[in-house]
Amino acid sequence: MAFTRATGKHRGPSRLARRSAGIAGVATLATTGVIGTLASPALAADTDVRALEDTGLTQAIAVDSLADRIDAQAAAQEREAFEAAAKAKAEAEAKRKAEARAKKLREEKERAAREAERKRLNSFRLPVAGSYVTTGYKAGGSLWSSGSHSGIDFHAASGSTVVSVGSGTVVEAGWGGAYGNNIVIRMNDGTYTQYGHLSSIGVSVGQSVVPGQKIGISGSTGNSTGPHLHFEARTSPDYGSDINPLAYLRARGVNV
Repeated sequence: MAFTRATGKHRGPSRLARRSAGIAGVATLATTGVIGTLASPALAADTDVRALEDTGLTQAIAVDSLADRIDAQAAAQEREAFEAAAKAKAEAEAKRKAEARAKKLREEKERAAREAERKRLNSFRLPVAGSYVTTGYKAGGSLWSSGSHSGIDFHAASGSTVVSVGSGTVVEAGWGGAYGNNIVIRMNDGTYTQYGHLSSIGVSVGQSVVPGQKIGISGSTGNSTGPHLHFEARTSPDYGSDINPLAYLRARGVNV
């Protein structure tokens, strides 16, 4: 029988030594005609080594597969985070644009409302709706102490509504001598308008008025031959500062 060299005190035989011993044993036993069972342990040992080797490879593959899955998950999470950030940014931008559009629309509406109010406040109209002039400016006659008409007369049946021709502040409201019950308004442009022969007055001194606001009712008080509205345009609140009321109204867009 053949023998391999002895191992160290604490050293087991190597894989190659074990395999060589096994082969030698098989050869010897075959020569003697005995096929012993000694070959089986050697073959089993080799099989165990291969199994261990196979197990190690399987473990390595499993580790690689796990690492790949982790990388894939990390990549997916990173992609999701990027997409979420992009979506949030797009939504924020859309919201900003929507708010900007809404703000612009509000500003345009407010501007249009202010412009409409400005036009309304700066617009002028007839002192008696749908009326017409019955006596012109500077008409002569004994009816007027100055010898001529200082304003114009509008047709107005007794009880007709009299309105302010524009925006302003009332500076006189009461008895005006020959004018009877009268109202004088300082207009926002610095001029003055006067309304005479009223049967009643509906405003007081210091009150603000706007175009078309009712200020009194027509009548025939004072030096008057019948119901009508005496209207004057002036450069001051005082008698004698009159200007052409027709030109005054027409210059302010009133069709008269």
